[in-house]
Amino acid sequence: MFREKVTDVFFDLDHTLWDFEKNSALTFSKILAKNDISVDLDTFLKVYVPANLNFWKLYREDKITKENLRFQRLKTVFESLNYPVSDKIIGVLSEEYIEYLSTYNHLFPYTIEILEYLKPNYNLHIITNGFQEVQRKKLKNANIFDFFKVVIDSEQAGVKKPNPIIFNKALNEANVRPEQSLMIGDSLEADILGAKAVGFNVLHFNAHGEDLHDHCTMIKDLSEIKSYL
Repeated sequence: MFREKVTDVFFDLDHTLWDFEKNSALTFSKILAKNDISVDLDTFLKVYVPANLNFWKLYREDKITKENLRFQRLKTVFESLNYPVSDKIIGVLSEEYIEYLSTYNHLFPYTIEILEYLKPNYNLHIITNGFQEVQRKKLKNANIFDFFKVVIDSEQAGVKKPNPIIFNKALNEANVRPEQSLMIGDSLEADILGAKAVGFNVLHFNAHGEDLHDHCTMIKDLSEIKSYL
């Protein structure tokens, strides 16, 4: 489908290659125990996961700062659970979460296999909305950093996906035209529609069981990429 025209493949990182939910759960298991917070992990995550997605949406829309994102997503959860935690402890948890998150390195199934499959024939790159100090640690600790020629994050670009500036910056650094490029990511809004608006070919990795749409092809498993490249 894309073999004839694509030379460069751009991946999102979190929820696409790097298994954010699994690594985040392991991080919370560690830091909640470390700070003697006796809340059931499954109960905590049931509230945290949607809250985190909501705060990230606000962050993408420049409605909150990075610091507010990191603090408020935790404060909101503890308030929802009626579990009293001081602002000081929430601050500690916020810092420890960032400190430990990148030490876990679970990837989605077939991540290594698909990167090894693509590497000989395509230039591989990352475009991520994650924070600069964390994203490179994730890539290195998961032993996938060396697969990628260009790694662009939203702090470095000064804007977040789906802003066209971040996609154009990635294209410029990779020295490639959008029609020769394929973006693969989990977020319809940030990855797919954002890249498509700039002229990328797009492939939606449906990591969250979202409804079908007609914006582009959807895949449920990274191994399916072999059918298109």
